[in-house]
Amino acid sequence: MARDPIPNPPPASSASPAPAVGPGAGPARPDTVSVADFGRAAVLGYTLTRRSEPLRRLLAERGTALLHAHFGVEGVYVVPLARALGVPLVTTLHGFDVTITKSRLLASRKTSWVNYVAWRNELFDAGARFVCVSEHIRARALDWGYPADRLVVLPTGVDVDLIAPAGPVETPRILHVARLVEKKGTADLLRAFAVVRRAVPDAELVVVGDGPLRESLDALAAQLDIAAAVRFLGALPHPETLGWLRRSRLLCQPSVTAASGDQEGLPTVLLEAAASGRPVVGTRHGGIAEAVTDGTDGYLVAERDVAGLAERLTALLADPDLCRRFGEAGRRTAVERFNLRSQTDRLESLYRTLL
Repeated sequence: MARDPIPNPPPASSASPAPAVGPGAGPARPDTVSVADFGRAAVLGYTLTRRSEPLRRLLAERGTALLHAHFGVEGVYVVPLARALGVPLVTTLHGFDVTITKSRLLASRKTSWVNYVAWRNELFDAGARFVCVSEHIRARALDWGYPADRLVVLPTGVDVDLIAPAGPVETPRILHVARLVEKKGTADLLRAFAVVRRAVPDAELVVVGDGPLRESLDALAAQLDIAAAVRFLGALPHPETLGWLRRSRLLCQPSVTAASGDQEGLPTVLLEAAASGRPVVGTRHGGIAEAVTDGTDGYLVAERDVAGLAERLTALLADPDLCRRFGEAGRRTAVERFNLRSQTDRLESLYRTLL
């Protein structure tokens, strides 16, 4: 699923044969390098100034041909490297980087966010292409000032060969996969689930993910008298999350616009649910409607419509055959529009164009 904002600039990756780079805590694979490899002072210097001479030298030695940053914040950090190396810079825009207001970013006092606002025009000038994960994000990017002629809509993909359609599930179980922050709408889901339980007494809700709202959501579940039917599992490895998709009748993604303006781009878990043959109940928010067609492979309701959410969840839990038909339609959508192989081919084609 798309990531949420973090305080320091994470990796900005480059096309083969160059490695991914950033101030993270060590390599993710053998050909990965990090500013952290050069010590704490190097991380601090990079965070404050967006420059690292040792990193530039290492990337030059590896023959870096192109840099690809994820999130506009990281794009701003990679601009000096791209210019020093004389290579194209591609930046993928995922969500918060073009939906949170500039004033909120500045008010956060996070160095990387403040730098993003302060140096965004440099990124607009230097970026070769800006990949938007949905049409919604493209529209928000235009609002932010990103150059229209260099915006490319390219949704993320899922491995439809690895994720096979799952069979029927006897237990009327709802799965919710999310970082527990405001924009994920988890509180609305809990309120809706309290209504669902009255119609489907054996219904279960499994929540995969963690975040700052965990304690308040636990308390809300107890207040609604549904705690016994709700399992908060915390963050899980990806294979375990996919396993819960297979053991659930449907996925619920009731995202909302946060007070800061933060919105979804296109949550990857929606695509994984579709590939698994699971229907989705979501909101008309961000790029969700670009992956879920209301009444065909899932249901969509307005943001914060708890009653509507409960009605749609109940309808699916009470009708396994409808779940199956929606799931089959979702699987077709995943294969035809969000196949990782075809999306990767499109990205590689973009790289070739720039090189």
